[in-house]
Amino acid sequence: MTKIAFLMDPIESISVKKDSTLAMIRAAQNRDLDVYFLQQEDLFLDGGVVKALLSPIRLRRDFAENLDYRQLSPEAVRNCDWAEIGEAQRQPLANMDIIMMRKDPPFDMEYIYTTYLLERVQAEGALVVNRPESLRDCNEKLFATQFPQCCPNLIVSRNMELLREFHLKHGNVVFKKLDGMGGASIFRVMQDDPNLSVVIETLTHGGQEQVMGQVYLPQIVDGDKRILLINGEPIPYALARIPSAGETRGNLAAGGHGEGRRLTDRDLWIAEQVGPELARRGLYFVGIDVIGDYLTEINVTCPTCIRELDEQFDLDIAGQLMDSLMDGRQRH
Repeated sequence: MTKIAFLMDPIESISVKKDSTLAMIRAAQNRDLDVYFLQQEDLFLDGGVVKALLSPIRLRRDFAENLDYRQLSPEAVRNCDWAEIGEAQRQPLANMDIIMMRKDPPFDMEYIYTTYLLERVQAEGALVVNRPESLRDCNEKLFATQFPQCCPNLIVSRNMELLREFHLKHGNVVFKKLDGMGGASIFRVMQDDPNLSVVIETLTHGGQEQVMGQVYLPQIVDGDKRILLINGEPIPYALARIPSAGETRGNLAAGGHGEGRRLTDRDLWIAEQVGPELARRGLYFVGIDVIGDYLTEINVTCPTCIRELDEQFDLDIAGQLMDSLMDGRQRH
C-alpha cells in the first residue's frame, strides 16, 4: 500500500475551517493511502539515515466526508477530536512513498536544514513535494522576476538611493521584504510621502538587506488572485482576495475576503509562461499571485486556498493533486 507523510505544523495549530493540508489528507485517505504526519522536530539523522517519528492519522469519518468544520464542537476542535492519531513510530523516512512538505514559513535556517534532510530522502527514492532543492532556490518574490514578461515594473535592491530613484520615477510604489508572508511588511508609498525614507531604511535595515519595490497596481481593489497549479497546469478558477476597507493588501491573513473567479485569458497566458518551469523544477503544487494583468509572486512553500475554491466551485483540488502525485510516483 502506498504510504504518504505530511511534514506540517502542529496539528493543534492548524485551522480546521480552511487548512489546505487537511484537504490533502482527506484526499489521500479517500484513495486508501496509509497517511502519516510529522513535524520538523520529529526529523533526525542516525547512522547516515534520515529517520522520523511518524504518527498515523485518519480523519474522523463524519468530518472526512466533507470537511465541514461547523459540525464540530469547539471542544472537539480544541482537542483535535476530528482525527484519530496513532502512536508515533520511529522509522526511516524513505519508507514513505510520498512526502508532502507542508510546513509554513518562516523560511529560516531550520527550514533550510529540513530541505537538506528531505533531499537525502528523495535520493533514496521517495517523492518529495515540493522538490527540496527548488524550495531553497525559488524565493517566492524573486522567482517571479524570472518571468519579466509577466511582471509589473519593479526593482530589487538594498541601495537606498536606487530605491528612492525608483519611487521618484513611478510615484506610487509598494515596498516589501523578500521573505515576508501573509501581507506582513508591505508598505505603499505614494508621491511626496514624507515616510519614504523611514520605510526604505526600516525594510532594508539601513541598507543591509535586499527588498523589492514594485509599482502600485490599482487593480488590487478587484482582488489579488491566487491561481493554483498542479504539475504546471492551472486549476481553471482563482480565488480573488479582496482587501478590506482602507487596506491595500488582499491577503486573507491581513483581513481580506475571498471571491472565486474563472481564469481570464491573461491569467491563462501567465500560467502558460510559468507552468513548464514549475514542472521542470519539481514544483508539483504552486500558487501564483496575479493582480490585474501582472504576476507578483510564486508561492512554493505551502500554498493554500484549496478549501475556498472547492467550496465555491464544487471542486476536489486535493484529489487532483493526489492523482497527479500517484502518477508521478510511478514515473519517479
